Amino acid sequence: MSSDNETAVFDDTKDEPFELSRKLVVGILYAVDARDRDQLSALMDPLHAADIADLLEQINAYDRRRLIELYDREFDGDILSELDESIREEVIAILNPHVLAEAVRELESDDVVDLLEDLEEPQQEAILDALKDSDRVAVEQSLRYPENSAGRLMQREVVMAPDHWTVGQAIDHMRAHEDMPEQFYHVVVVDPRLHPVGNVTLGRIMATHRDVLLLDLTEETFEIFRADMDEEDVAYAFNQYHLISAPVVDNEGRLVGVITIDDAMVVLDEEHEEDILRLAGVGDESSLSDKVADTTRRRFPWLAVNLVTAVLASLVIAQFEETIAGFVALAVLMPIVASMGGNAGTQSLTVAVRALATRDLTGSNVWRVIRREALVGLVNGVIFAVVMGIVGILWFGSPALGAVIAVAMVINLVVAGLAGTLIPIILDRLNVDPALASGAFVTTVTDVVGFFAFLGLAATVLL
Repeated sequence: MSSDNETAVFDDTKDEPFELSRKLVVGILYAVDARDRDQLSALMDPLHAADIADLLEQINAYDRRRLIELYDREFDGDILSELDESIREEVIAILNPHVLAEAVRELESDDVVDLLEDLEEPQQEAILDALKDSDRVAVEQSLRYPENSAGRLMQREVVMAPDHWTVGQAIDHMRAHEDMPEQFYHVVVVDPRLHPVGNVTLGRIMATHRDVLLLDLTEETFEIFRADMDEEDVAYAFNQYHLISAPVVDNEGRLVGVITIDDAMVVLDEEHEEDILRLAGVGDESSLSDKVADTTRRRFPWLAVNLVTAVLASLVIAQFEETIAGFVALAVLMPIVASMGGNAGTQSLTVAVRALATRDLTGSNVWRVIRREALVGLVNGVIFAVVMGIVGILWFGSPALGAVIAVAMVINLVVAGLAGTLIPIILDRLNVDPALASGAFVTTVTDVVGFFAFLGLAATVLL
């Protein structure tokens, strides 16, 4: 199945736009059960590689193996690129070697590198052996660059032109060579030492007379990335400067590859996904396809941390046993103060972690952001203090109890706003991932402060 013929399928194959329908999945599994290769091909051939990857991720391992074995003659390399890392190795192990070789040969060098990064050495060798010698050398050179670097992200297939060429020469060159990349957006203009000096879009080339120099058509926004630069910085630059593609250079400044917007956006998407998963304490590689043992192993440490923080909060409560025994209503209202503080802290924490990831939160605006979060906590605290003060009076008939929970609510929401902003900033300055560690600290602070403020004030005012 050629990627050129892939289309996004709608109508009866989708329950919602871009989502596989249950009817289609059932039909495919029925064809697999019946060992009907023709029916399976008829259902799957119109699907895009990303849809087939989704299908393989949704079904169980037993059905996945049977489907691949029945469909392997038409297995496309792009499917491997779209698969979740958690099952990619499993799928590669199922494929026949000659099918795998044919599928891998269709991929660009950056996609092959992405495949190899997460595989064991025997499977890496199987894929490398399937490549042409020139492609293997290019892929192995990319693998020598640090993990998560621009050198790993770039593709080696580059369309370049000398800085003295005209539009006509560039067009003639591209028409004369059949080994052009399948998709590209720019022609990179280079000097005699292969240093990139500008990008020219294909649109400008096609719309300009043949005798115009390429140098006269280069784009104003032109960024060059070193091969050892972190891919997060590359993705940030693509998003910040609205780049479509950009050249990558070695230590001598010579052109060695190009990064395109689709690869940069994948990095951004992965970073956002990692932040969300880490904020939830489930690890940065969790997937619906993970085994029970792997999922348990990733989640257990953060549940253990949560247990420690819960014990700390319980120790604070234990210091006020007599107060709670004297006023049973305190036990009823305690969770409200802690819960409100926890939610407020999570709100501030999420905003701060996201701002740090997008580099919107910097040294120049950090104090303004901290003041804002503290004031938001104060305003919300006062509003909910009035509400809970009234509840305390009406529910328990005690104005003093209403005042205690009102003041405790203000204190905890202000502290929650400060903690939710300051903790991720401090962790970031200490080179600790704020998305990974902030949640446990913020929860501890809001629980401890909330219980201590509420019970401490109750012991002072009510006894």
